[in-house]
Amino acid sequence: VYVPVQDVSYTAALGYGAFKKSNNQRQQIHVKKTSRSIPIVVGSRSHMSDDVKNYLQDLGTHELTSMGSSLKFCLVAEGKADLYPRLGLTSEWDTAAAQCIVEQAGGHVVTLDNQALKYNTKESLLNPFFMVYGDKSRDWIHP
Repeated sequence: VYVPVQDVSYTAALGYGAFKKSNNQRQQIHVKKTSRSIPIVVGSRSHMSDDVKNYLQDLGTHELTSMGSSLKFCLVAEGKADLYPRLGLTSEWDTAAAQCIVEQAGGHVVTLDNQALKYNTKESLLNPFFMVYGDKSRDWIHP
């Protein structure tokens, strides 16, 4: 995942971890256990559905950072955010690379049934609603 405005890239490979490259420096990244009393949630500027608004209300006090693109996944992967609730449609090509980065950083990308997103099922190229989070000790699906 490349962020051209910042000249930052995120990469991962199964079994090798996840990395962030910035200022020609490459460092391994990891999700963080939620130690903050107020979780940091990343969301989409253009996709704040009523479902997301209701979810955030149920979540309680939180800090919301809005942005576009797969960068939301990457902020969870590097521990700068706790949660990305995606309660809207995306396609497989929108999530595959970022899911690898999150999972190799120790995080999770799961459906509302707590199952990993699946690809190439031939049923549909659309993803179900999902959650991206780092700390699995908290129930992010049912706040």
